[in-house]
Amino acid sequence: MAELATVARPYAEALFRVAQAGNLAQWSDLVSEMAQIGSNADVQDYARNPKVSESELAATIASLVKSPMTAEANNFLGMVVANGRIELLPEIGAQFQLLKNGAEGAADADITSAFDLSAAQLSDLVATLEKKFSRKLNPTVTVDPSLIGGVRVVVGDEVLDTSVRAKLQQMHVALVQ
Repeated sequence: MAELATVARPYAEALFRVAQAGNLAQWSDLVSEMAQIGSNADVQDYARNPKVSESELAATIASLVKSPMTAEANNFLGMVVANGRIELLPEIGAQFQLLKNGAEGAADADITSAFDLSAAQLSDLVATLEKKFSRKLNPTVTVDPSLIGGVRVVVGDEVLDTSVRAKLQQMHVALVQ
């Protein structure tokens, strides 16, 4: 995975520089869509088909994108296709998001809860977490009943686990020693 990250970084940085000159939010949506398309196994198989020309591949991928494709976006897609780097689109998207978050002083927060959170509960939780992590958070919430209760939050390389499952594991370790 480190190789993909190394190869994808210059693409993401170049794309981010272009996006900063334009509408960063639109570019973020566009790059996210391209990342999803590039991660699709059928698209990757199509890209590996030797009977498909580069222009056909670029046109097909562009047709799958719902966001408006600018000239710069078409140029980027053409370059990725010409270099045979369709499999990099998900990593380019991830690195672009990291660059965007860094520029905005924000971070992605993966919140796993034992139960569904109401909008008010999520809002309160995000406000508390933003104070704790000292930055704006973009939450993604999933439900995992195996937590038993509480939440587990991952922001970058920091983990805050207040779940009942984690507390039970800590008690188990303490009792076994």
